[in-house]
Amino acid sequence: MTRKLFIKTYGCQMNAYDSARMADVMAPHGYAIVDAPDGADMVVLNTCHIREKAAEKVYSELGRLRALKQEKAAQGERMIVAVAGCVAQAEGEEMLRRSDLVDIVVGPQVYHRLPELVARLGRDGKALDTEFPTDDKFDAMPETKAVEGPAAFLTVQEGCDKFCTFCVVPYTRGAEYSRPVSQIVAEARHLVDLGVREITLLGQNVNAFHGAGVDGEAWGLGQLIRHLARIGGLERLRYTTSHPRDMDDELIAAHRDEAKLMPYLHLPVQAGSDTVLEAMNRGHTADDYRRLVGRIRAARPDIALSSDFIVGFPGETDRDFEATLDLVREVGFAQSFSFKYSARPGTPAAAARKQVPDDVKADRLARLQALLDEQATAFAQDCLDRSIDVLLEKPGRYPGQLIGRSPYLQAVHVVAPDHAIGDIVSVRVSEVMPHSLRGELVSTARTPIAAVAH
Repeated sequence: MTRKLFIKTYGCQMNAYDSARMADVMAPHGYAIVDAPDGADMVVLNTCHIREKAAEKVYSELGRLRALKQEKAAQGERMIVAVAGCVAQAEGEEMLRRSDLVDIVVGPQVYHRLPELVARLGRDGKALDTEFPTDDKFDAMPETKAVEGPAAFLTVQEGCDKFCTFCVVPYTRGAEYSRPVSQIVAEARHLVDLGVREITLLGQNVNAFHGAGVDGEAWGLGQLIRHLARIGGLERLRYTTSHPRDMDDELIAAHRDEAKLMPYLHLPVQAGSDTVLEAMNRGHTADDYRRLVGRIRAARPDIALSSDFIVGFPGETDRDFEATLDLVREVGFAQSFSFKYSARPGTPAAAARKQVPDDVKADRLARLQALLDEQATAFAQDCLDRSIDVLLEKPGRYPGQLIGRSPYLQAVHVVAPDHAIGDIVSVRVSEVMPHSLRGELVSTARTPIAAVAH
């Protein structure tokens, strides 16, 4: 009998990858994915601890599930509710104690044990597993049976050894671990066989990758990318998220040499003040970041950069914030993500003195976002009337419309036939919209990536 499985994913691309793999793990046990929790036999909330009030959002969602679980029980059936991911890792026992609705709590390193945890429910009533096991969960994963569209994620690295003072990742994802190259290549080839043409390599610190290579030596991310670029049928490669300290010469050279590596790099800096960067334990200065950007752009002049910023970090002064604005003006970003600092329990910064008042944080964030939005708009306007390569990924909102991605990760709307999904086509950009581009199909022939001025 087929059972219905609903997975709600919060947060980062790695969580999206993990959710897909959880579906793969449960499929052999009769669970099929559905699009809504109504009537589901199992609901998994795959949580993220990075954003503000992450735990409260999970409890709010659990409250909405209560009626559905009660309705299922009234029919003499059971809805299993599982909480997975980083909130589960950080607050597992407390979550089971606080909510009678939760049946399973499973951390991000052990979701391959979900079938075992479901089996334990009949004996124990509840199941908790938030270990950091020594066994490789990737070895336990079944092969992916299907993908949605021609672009896919592939986790190559997990965990973090950096211990930034604002971040919970080292505590929820554990130490840095890199998968063997042979395992990554096998999964990439399988994805291509399923129709994937673009792969984004994932990791909490993806450019800290140091997996065992096919020659028995440790390979860096640049060497891995060069190896993956030789796979026939794989047309595009990306990676995220990077740390400036791990951006080595080999990886920069890969940006210069590998046409399949897209000219878009997410390289979080977090702040432009050396005082704040030191308090964050980032391990680099603002000038280190400037010099690194210069080396990257010398290797790949058309590369587009995005970044992350935290404003109002404890002790941040007006001068510190102005230094962040100065760095943004100097570097220039095609896209960025910016947030007010919010304390994460258990992190050093949460106990720091000189917490910045919320109204000051809000004002600084508004000023920073205005500057970042101005830069993002200017970058998009530079694409106007240019021909760019677009990987068509899915139907658009209107009949006859498809949506794809430019080399710079912009969403692009174009009129094209449905059978063109999966094709890389040349599109002339005719309109810049708030969060996407609109263009006209030039040809289905693959053309060189058009350089965009910065």
